[in-house]
Amino acid sequence: MSDVDRDISRLVKDPLFSRWKEQIKAIGGCAHPVYLSGSTLTSDAVTGEVISSYSTAGEPGERLAVRCRNRRASVCEPCAYLHAGDTFQLIRAGLSGGKNVPATVRGQPRLFVTLTAPSFGPVHRVLEGEYCRPRRDDPRCEHGRRLGCGLVHAEDDPLAGLPLCPDCYDYVGHVLWHAHAGRLWDRFTTAVRRHLASAGGIARSKLRDHLVVSFAKAAEYQKRAAIHFHAVVRLDGPAGPGAPSPDWATAELLTDAVHAAAAAANVRVPESDAYGTELLMFGGQLAVRPIWAFADDEGPTDEAVAAYVAKYVSKGTAETGAGLDYRVTTLDDIHAAVVTHHVRALMGTCWRLGGLPELEHLRLRSWAHSLGYRGHILTKSRRYSTTYGALREERAEYQRGTPGATDNPDVITESNWRYAGSGHTPGAALFAAGIAEDIAINRQLAREAREDAEQWGEWL
Repeated sequence: MSDVDRDISRLVKDPLFSRWKEQIKAIGGCAHPVYLSGSTLTSDAVTGEVISSYSTAGEPGERLAVRCRNRRASVCEPCAYLHAGDTFQLIRAGLSGGKNVPATVRGQPRLFVTLTAPSFGPVHRVLEGEYCRPRRDDPRCEHGRRLGCGLVHAEDDPLAGLPLCPDCYDYVGHVLWHAHAGRLWDRFTTAVRRHLASAGGIARSKLRDHLVVSFAKAAEYQKRAAIHFHAVVRLDGPAGPGAPSPDWATAELLTDAVHAAAAAANVRVPESDAYGTELLMFGGQLAVRPIWAFADDEGPTDEAVAAYVAKYVSKGTAETGAGLDYRVTTLDDIHAAVVTHHVRALMGTCWRLGGLPELEHLRLRSWAHSLGYRGHILTKSRRYSTTYGALREERAEYQRGTPGATDNPDVITESNWRYAGSGHTPGAALFAAGIAEDIAINRQLAREAREDAEQWGEWL
């Protein structure tokens, strides 16, 4: 009998096996649960009467399983699905209202902006049935490699995103751009506000007295393993989200501000003998589209933008082929990584530059697995909409059946919890995977049933 079979036998024979399955089902079949031991006691603040109590003393192993909350589908698909759903709600709330955001935000100027990295060298491109890089002659680079490509690449083509000449490619610039992408974004947002203040004849320090610019930004790796940003940009009045902005602050003016800021934002890296001088800017491929409350041929809708952003936040660097979902600690880890030679070269560049004293503050070796990019996948300004924490608390209250209980001054809750382990045993992992698959199938069937019902409603 194998170790997995013995573990399954042990689980099934446990008198509390049914309760263990209930726990795993409650957390959606999480692939890497965290276990806690402890108790919670809720009592009346005046009389001291116990209202409710819970302890893990009667649970399997005297512990309770909770979600790992990892956003990467490659690590934990059930938690990644939940995180993507929270992201959808967070982005949509800032576009359509809800979650304490007024519905009047739909009437405010709103843009969907895509900012890209500059070119670090020609790479193989996917152009929907068109030739990659057609050239009439046969030009070669100084290393003797062709500068053109007459192939038509599909999305899954292993050549897509790879440099035509790795020796000509600016790997140093690529890594330094990633390392400073957060600062470059800050310069961009500052430049947008400065442009709006100038257009309104207002001092930059007084702009918040007239309007507020809110952002929500998601980072995504392109085929060439370079980060680009998808951002929602919204104008509000000074009173808060949904408050009317000044009449002069139009969507057209906001579009002009975004174009001007994207062209002007830059970060200069101090000169070094190892890499020279680097002036970092955004690439010339800038997309700026107005967001429409309802379907329109001229731009995306609230729902489409929220779904697009949510789709990418659950993808790890490994899934996009642009790095690893775990840190590397030695050069041997980089050499052993199952990645393309392009990504391995970027990781190696991170390791080399990370050893330079003048770049020590960038912690490039610690972030070699993500190719030097150390920013969050999704960030937002404080007033854009709700938070992940608020969404999780709302869900927890719904599951407890006690909406608003955490804000009730009439009760006192005493909790005492400690960490008691994490992860599944081999047999438990198989059961959890089966539970997660059943939940996913049921979710898909429910979605198809809703779509069928909507279609029948249209026919009737």
